[in-house]
Amino acid sequence: MITHTGGCHCRRVRFEVVAPARIEVTDCNCSICSKAGYLHLIVPAERFNLVSGTDVLTTYTWNTGTAKHHFCSVCGVKSFYVPRSHPDGFSVNARCLDAGTVEAMSVLKTNGREWEKQYPRGRGEFM
Repeated sequence: MITHTGGCHCRRVRFEVVAPARIEVTDCNCSICSKAGYLHLIVPAERFNLVSGTDVLTTYTWNTGTAKHHFCSVCGVKSFYVPRSHPDGFSVNARCLDAGTVEAMSVLKTNGREWEKQYPRGRGEFM
């Protein structure tokens, strides 16, 4: 495990996430992820640290209200959020990681359009 850094476009939101150098991410086809091109690197809460940007974050929720979509109110980028599938963790947008620490990235497809079929137990597991 290593510490990756990242954040939004304007760099007001900055975070650290502890994950392998070779990461596995998911590409979800739900309405919000597919429109945004979000690639999920999901980690337990204790492996995520928001370094800066609390003051510029805006939160969007809908449907069950479980997912907390945090956006930078300055540049509009969602670099991380609390996902419905892992409400006790964080999903970091792998596209928002700084260059230099990811050695390889494999992408798995996730069927978020049929959420209940994808997560029949009501949540996903941490890898």
